Amino acid sequence: MTDFEFYNPVRVFFGKDLLPKIAAQIPAGNKVMLLYGGGSIQRNGVYQKVKNALERFDVTDFGGIEPNPTYETCMKAVEIIRENNIGFLLAVGGGSVIDATKFIAAASRYRFGDPWNILAKNMPVVDAVPLGTVLTLPATGSEMNSNSVISRKSTEEKLAFGSPMVFPKFSFLLPEAAGSLPKKQVANGIVDAFVHVIEQYLTFPVNAPVQDRFAEAILVTLIEQGPLVYANPADYEAMSNLMWSATMALNGLIGRGVPGDWSVHSIGHELTALHGIDHARTLAIVLPGLWKALREEKKEKLLQYGERVWKITEGTEEERIDAAIERTAGFFESLGVPTRLGAYNVKNDTIDRIVARFEERKWVALGDRGLTTPEITRKALEFQL
Repeated sequence: MTDFEFYNPVRVFFGKDLLPKIAAQIPAGNKVMLLYGGGSIQRNGVYQKVKNALERFDVTDFGGIEPNPTYETCMKAVEIIRENNIGFLLAVGGGSVIDATKFIAAASRYRFGDPWNILAKNMPVVDAVPLGTVLTLPATGSEMNSNSVISRKSTEEKLAFGSPMVFPKFSFLLPEAAGSLPKKQVANGIVDAFVHVIEQYLTFPVNAPVQDRFAEAILVTLIEQGPLVYANPADYEAMSNLMWSATMALNGLIGRGVPGDWSVHSIGHELTALHGIDHARTLAIVLPGLWKALREEKKEKLLQYGERVWKITEGTEEERIDAAIERTAGFFESLGVPTRLGAYNVKNDTIDRIVARFEERKWVALGDRGLTTPEITRKALEFQL
């Protein structure tokens, strides 16, 4: 195990009938911006419950945040916040709304030029508007971490940043509100959480059995509970297990003391930026291809993953690795999530463009040991054509 520091200040409220407690979590006297997406929170009743809880605050609504939140939309919120001296942000929805809110919080107090530089040039965030979240969709873990991913339409880019300044002060997790989600969103959430765990687990061994077992427990839970939620999103117990699994997948705990990879995400972000493919669905494409391209380099952990998560114990090492990759892709496909680029009519020209972008940015050694070169990226994507 490597040296590490772990810090997570997010206060979590999980379950039913909790929303009246929101008001006590927001410092009195603040103007509040309520941020949300396309209107699902009105349909499931969460919006009115939140508004009722905030009745003693001056609240400004900001809706219409996209599934892949854009810089252009975020900057509209920044302008309103600056003009109205808004002092607290409340994100209500899924990971996209929360990610957008984190960037808006940082951008609103950024005083060094274009806030896009927070993402494009890794400029430090030294101040941010405080924020909280109400989670209605399990997937990203953004409700309990300090990370955010934002797209920019004008440049067809999708980039990430992280800062302790944008940790939510609190997060209310509402499994019941997720019961009305479309199956596609449920499936996306399962895949997203699954790959979040994989990016921190399937790297190379560093003798960290606690983190390994935490990660494997989350993966097995997703495999067990995911199909139940996919079949019936209103199954409260199964949805609760999915939501908490997704939160634990990316709240920082399982990644401490072990190497992280994240090259699947880096490649997947390009597919979203260029073709608008849902984030989780890009991960389902890239992950099997990258494993095929790096099967020898990741051999030890692939074998461990196959045995402990999928109970694959028979056959040669090569056969067991093949089986682990096939079982993973089959799991995604069973949730209606394609694992081939052809499902989205993505061809070799896109692969060329992604490789060229990585070379231009000097992203030539991604992953836990710098193994994901532009050549490996090409190979991984070509496997999935």
